[in-house]
Amino acid sequence: MTPNYNLYLVTEESVPMPELLRIVEEAVKGGVTIVQLREKNSSGKDFYEKARKLKELLASYDVPLIINDRVDVALAVDADGIHIGQTDLPLLAVRKIVPASMIIGISVSTVDEAKDAEKYGADYIGVGAAFPTQSKNDAKILPKGILELITNAVTIPAVAIGGIKIENLAEIRNKNIAGVAVVSGIMKAEDPNRAATAFRKALLN
Repeated sequence: MTPNYNLYLVTEESVPMPELLRIVEEAVKGGVTIVQLREKNSSGKDFYEKARKLKELLASYDVPLIINDRVDVALAVDADGIHIGQTDLPLLAVRKIVPASMIIGISVSTVDEAKDAEKYGADYIGVGAAFPTQSKNDAKILPKGILELITNAVTIPAVAIGGIKIENLAEIRNKNIAGVAVVSGIMKAEDPNRAATAFRKALLN
């Protein structure tokens, strides 16, 4: 399937399985186009079980599943993609391990990192943090103007991430981005379906 990065949902840490599946399904029904499972503190077994169930759920909606960091889990559940950070296994090494069809994304925060990502075979980049975020306490906020410099430096899709809210979408929407990655704005919403719908409408306007 051809990935649509428009509304990219990144899951919250350690959400119990039934609740995770409920939130993600409601979000997908509301317009989420791609989902990344992020489980920094889970055991390999728990991560695998969540990934397996999510893959099954998302396949029924034709929505790609991206696994954060764990190449082994991505391979084990036949995920659609893997997202890595700058300190994870190098991009070239990941490309050697995974099938040619698997999407590879990487987090970047500088123009040089973005150019290297494209050079070494990334399919997309996650650029951030665009705004202050509570989902990743160590995330550094991009200096003013850097987001647009990064997205204009590459031809692969760029997804803005970090503190994305309906209220600040207008500030980044015209920065040559392919989409936005949302965490708490959907995962912690009282109604994930309604929250996702609101983001989609705001992105399309």
